[in-house]
Amino acid sequence: MEASITTFDQLGTIFETTPQRLVVTVVVSLVFAYGLRVGKRALTRLDDYVRPVYRDLVGTVVFLLGAGLAGGILIGTWQSTQQFVTLVKSFDLGTDTIAQLIVSVVLIMTAVIGTRFLRRLIRNILGSASSVSEHQKEVTYRLTQVIIYSLAGITVLGIWVEDLGAILVGAGFLGIVLGMAAQQTLGALLAGFVLMFSRPFEIGDWVVVDERHDGVVTDISIFDTRLRTVDGEYIVLPNDVVGSAAVTNRSHAGRLRLEVEVGVDYGSDVERAAELAREITESVDIVLDAPRPRVATKELGDSSVVLGVRFWIDRPRARRAMEAQTGVTNAIKAGFDDAGIKIPFPQRELSGAVEPPAGGGAVDDEAMVGYDEPAGDADQQSTATEEADPATSDDAGDR
Repeated sequence: MEASITTFDQLGTIFETTPQRLVVTVVVSLVFAYGLRVGKRALTRLDDYVRPVYRDLVGTVVFLLGAGLAGGILIGTWQSTQQFVTLVKSFDLGTDTIAQLIVSVVLIMTAVIGTRFLRRLIRNILGSASSVSEHQKEVTYRLTQVIIYSLAGITVLGIWVEDLGAILVGAGFLGIVLGMAAQQTLGALLAGFVLMFSRPFEIGDWVVVDERHDGVVTDISIFDTRLRTVDGEYIVLPNDVVGSAAVTNRSHAGRLRLEVEVGVDYGSDVERAAELAREITESVDIVLDAPRPRVATKELGDSSVVLGVRFWIDRPRARRAMEAQTGVTNAIKAGFDDAGIKIPFPQRELSGAVEPPAGGGAVDDEAMVGYDEPAGDADQQSTATEEADPATSDDAGDR
């Protein structure tokens, strides 16, 4: 082996000056980089002829051979082979150590190739499953990658360390200490995995968390969930908070039912008003034809009969729901105006009293005034009061 390495020293006799050696170094580096680029393209074409695992194996072997050849040329050009051999001998590597090195390198290469093969396997198996999102595929791959690398690392440690159990016990105690110090972070981490696999919502869904946070899901990481509100604000919620709260998914089914309340005057035909409201709602473009809109009499209010107009929309979003409610409300208002159906406003009852005479005595009941007037006709109410009791107005002016 030493003789084969020292043969590269002949390059030093060919390139004796420093500028020549610098040029060789640059050329070798560029050729190696170009070879990596060409090799990557060639390996991509191999997918049509060989299995991906064989392709990765060939690529790894070719890379190691190319790196070794480039390194040998550079060492020989600078006539540093003897220093390299001396450095290797200084480690006093025996047969057992070399075997351990070979096994360790093979294990690491196997772990790298195995994770690449596993990624393609996950894509092939879960690629056609519409119920599995891209985010879940990525999380599955990352978890498997961590497991494979951890097993490979523990195995390599077992090759070089005799008492591996003591190291694992120490790592276990360290994990307990870190877990106690970062309970909230670990809780959010575990809750993130639960959310990713239980899938109560996905990116793009319109959700309400704990009846306080309303918005569209923009991102789900292993630590937090992010919402965008209708006002353009972004809310970041830890996954442990989301996992322990009540979550309402308004867009999971692809449609949402909305309701608009309309008041009808007591003197109007309620059944006719309800039928007209239903027909008007069906004519609004954003409202779905099926299920059909429905109108229910909800209550007898103080000044009107309250009708609940219920209808469905697709692709639910906060802005879309607001547009639908606005469109239905405006259409019903215009339709009722054309049909002569009155939408009343609140009424209030006012009463006035005449002050007792200065000398005392009872107040005549006929002097009392009581009537109903709309809340908005304040001038008419004031005039009616003055006409009913001019004495009261005169007294008020004197005061």
